[in-house]
Amino acid sequence: MIGILIISHGNLGDSLIHCANHVMGEMPQHLLHLDVTIEDDPDVTLSKALELVKQLDHGCGVLVLSDICGATPCNIASRLSNPGKVECLAGVNLPMLVRALTYRNESLSIVVEKALSGGREGVMHIHPGSHCAE
Repeated sequence: MIGILIISHGNLGDSLIHCANHVMGEMPQHLLHLDVTIEDDPDVTLSKALELVKQLDHGCGVLVLSDICGATPCNIASRLSNPGKVECLAGVNLPMLVRALTYRNESLSIVVEKALSGGREGVMHIHPGSHCAE
């Protein structure tokens, strides 16, 4: 099973995990978050992130999701990147997380592709009178 780490500003990661729990009906295993605040030293935060990656990796790899590309959480995530073992995506949203959780028993490369497609397909313009299918 692919481990998943969310590195994000404030409590976004915790909130996403709480929402994923609600959507999926259970608390997903091997899913952790690392909150980053303005006061955090990026090098200390990187050390924490490395420990979380080790904790999450059960031999199949880890997917790291961050919020904004170019911001501190994403910069920390990029320093964790190890192709084929630790893959990183920016722009995390709930559809991306749910898709990653749904396919996490597949290979890391498939989970990356499914998470990307979930993130893209989950963003849409809703017109008056239209309905979103679940």
